[in-house]
Amino acid sequence: MAYLGEEIKKLGFGLMRLPKKNDVIDVEQVKQMVDMFLAKGFTYFDTAWAYAGSEDAIRQALVERYPREKFQLATKNAAWINCKTREDAIAQFETSLKQTGAGYFDFYLLHNLGEHRTEYFERFDLWNFVLEQKAAGKIKHVGFSFHSTPEELDEILNKHPEAEFVQLQINYADWENPAIQSRGVYEVARKHNKPVVIMEPVKGGMLANPPDAVAEVFKKANPNASLASWAIRFAASLDGVITVLSGMSNLEQMENNTSYMENFKKLDESEKATVAEARRVLSEIPIIPCTTCNYCAKVCPQNIGISGSFTAMNMYTLYRDLATAKQQENWLVKMHGKESASNCIKCGACEEVCPQHIKIRKELVNVAKTFGV
Repeated sequence: MAYLGEEIKKLGFGLMRLPKKNDVIDVEQVKQMVDMFLAKGFTYFDTAWAYAGSEDAIRQALVERYPREKFQLATKNAAWINCKTREDAIAQFETSLKQTGAGYFDFYLLHNLGEHRTEYFERFDLWNFVLEQKAAGKIKHVGFSFHSTPEELDEILNKHPEAEFVQLQINYADWENPAIQSRGVYEVARKHNKPVVIMEPVKGGMLANPPDAVAEVFKKANPNASLASWAIRFAASLDGVITVLSGMSNLEQMENNTSYMENFKKLDESEKATVAEARRVLSEIPIIPCTTCNYCAKVCPQNIGISGSFTAMNMYTLYRDLATAKQQENWLVKMHGKESASNCIKCGACEEVCPQHIKIRKELVNVAKTFGV
């Protein structure tokens, strides 16, 4: 099915986690991955100014080797990163054009709107800038990526109906997760009749290796299907989806993903029931019952990132990926201007207002010990 006049298969190549050799992007392997991807009929590539080396790598692996009309290229503007003026933000667009050599972008996104980041795009008048670039033929479709609440997404789409599409974090594990609210943001996008590009369908690779009890549900239903395939097909089966991005890091992942997405079929009712059962099993694994209401944050005298710490801790509990959980803790706490768990003075003010009656002081000790923060 075509969206925005583009015929695009339901698997997109996310260029955030490209293979590396000696800590440098392995362009030769990326070329092989690009070749396989295009040979199977897939055409959508997603990079960003903020993905170090990615735009340059895709110029070498794709743009310089294939006719421009054979693929769609998406990139993003992160005006909230080191931009003090409108000119700084616009420079990201010019840099992306130079680094990719693409001439124009099929999909151009204002990157990671939500919370304090949204204001940068307003302050620098980037909405008008991208529309000007569209009129000039340097952008075909204007949209934005988003990591925040359904309420905030609704507000942005009401204010900016000119956005042609949105890119959202959606996967079966986060569908009902109060910290992510995948279902909620998806339903807001559908209410506004905006096509959706899906990111993080495998939750940064973690759903390719879910907890054993979850893996058992899928293996029982279909022992021959990869665990990642269930996650990607769940996302791709949703209505209104342009494509589902997978941040593939090697040829093996590319071969696996293209094998079941080449002739994509939506989940049938039995498969939907299997995913629902996997989600139920996942929900029964004991985690900190934080709903990110942030009542605790309003009374904490130390400005500790309590809900962010708990989200990261829950990620570690479920998937046992310490490096990724640490990255999450850094993003949700330090990068949001909050203090780490070790700064807790154990005053107990947070526990007096917590609707979930969480033993917050005790849990923060565990966070500090686990992440070394």
